[in-house]
Amino acid sequence: MALIRIDGDNLVVVIEGLDKLWSFKGSLTIPLANVRGATADPGIATEPKGIRAPGSRVPGVITAGTFHQDGEKVFWDVRDPSKAVVVELADERYARLVLQVDDPRATVALVENALV
Repeated sequence: MALIRIDGDNLVVVIEGLDKLWSFKGSLTIPLANVRGATADPGIATEPKGIRAPGSRVPGVITAGTFHQDGEKVFWDVRDPSKAVVVELADERYARLVLQVDDPRATVALVENALV
């Protein structure tokens, strides 16, 4: 699972527990200027992921790490798709972050309010 917070002009994503190991990341810091928006999207888990490199994927259990698809990189950290949030980015290493969070609605509101 991921914790998302706003720190000044940055969106900070902290990967918790063993997900750090599975995703090969402990945290990500993204300037808010490069964040286009966020949505709660439990259905994204059924979409194709692309090529995993580096990362971990056990269908129905966990999708974590960097996935390459259609020339884009997407960072995943999801075990429970019902709690998935998609953060759209511009001019960043990743085109999207797909993250499991405790409260998707509150996380989307946090990100959207920071962009106003």
